[in-house]
Amino acid sequence: MKTKDLVIVGMFTALIAVLGLLPPISIPGIPVPFTFQNLGFILAGCLLGSRLGGLSVLIFTILVAIGLPVLSGGRGGFALFFGPTGGYILSFTLIAFIIGLFVERMKSPKVWQVFLINALIGAFLCNLMGGTFMAFNLKQDLFTALKSVMVFIPGDCIKALIAAILAVKLRNNPSIQKSLRIN
Repeated sequence: MKTKDLVIVGMFTALIAVLGLLPPISIPGIPVPFTFQNLGFILAGCLLGSRLGGLSVLIFTILVAIGLPVLSGGRGGFALFFGPTGGYILSFTLIAFIIGLFVERMKSPKVWQVFLINALIGAFLCNLMGGTFMAFNLKQDLFTALKSVMVFIPGDCIKALIAAILAVKLRNNPSIQKSLRIN
């Protein structure tokens, strides 16, 4: 891996951590807060592709595991992987990787195409995985848990749209294309 790639991966890991400085929004009755960090995971996949985007999020996940307070609300630590938010935390690397797989194969992506990928994977699949893990962890009925996390879908779709707009705009910028090696 080139030094330039390492720097870009590190910058995206830092961006995700910075998004954690925005306070989480608690939703009554749901032990998982609404955060802005998944915007960073989605954007990492969109701009860096599967390999580098997934790596940046994996490094972020490792930072969480070793206890750095990089999650929204200043949280961190291995115990979080076994709590109600564990499924979300574990899904983030996979989400960035899958989004990257789809977007990096597009020749000249349109905002609506990238939004569709981001919404299906970054909003729906992430909440499906997170909600399933939450149900298991809290010993809830799966349908009840999945129904409760549906409250995140509108906000996550807005983040998916923001990421799509930014990704398409940045991917169409020649200097960004050269920096990120986007074809």
